[in-house]
Amino acid sequence: MKIVAVICFLLLTIAYSSAHGFYGCGGVSCPWGSISLTKFGVCGCIEIYKCRDVSLTTRVIGTWEHDGCSYTQYDVTITNNMDANIQNIFIGTDETLKLRSYDSLWNAKRCSPDELSLPDYQPSINAHASYTFGFILRGTVPANLAILSVVY
Repeated sequence: MKIVAVICFLLLTIAYSSAHGFYGCGGVSCPWGSISLTKFGVCGCIEIYKCRDVSLTTRVIGTWEHDGCSYTQYDVTITNNMDANIQNIFIGTDETLKLRSYDSLWNAKRCSPDELSLPDYQPSINAHASYTFGFILRGTVPANLAILSVVY
């Protein structure tokens, strides 16, 4: 019974932290506008505009209409400018990620309605390499994407 209480407490703590705009690792809470970086097991926060180690680039592949609805296909490239491999990355989004259908996201995993990460078959992004994932959205409004956390 104690284990159930502990699990409930942990879930409530995670829900509270998520609802209050903080994302972090290892007990470190990073405010919005910064990301948490974990290197060799040590976690810290860095302001996004100072982080040149990892970047996201979004590119429109095409836009079309079908049955009166418009759709836009995007590629998103994660670029690792570090001398170390990225072991995982978490990308935040919001209600602007309006996928055309459930299978309209590829080469990424949707962890929750507002979070994406690397898929299980892509365990890391090598040093000085990039990785591209894509999606098709309903409409022409691009999705808001932001790096929440990087583990390397």
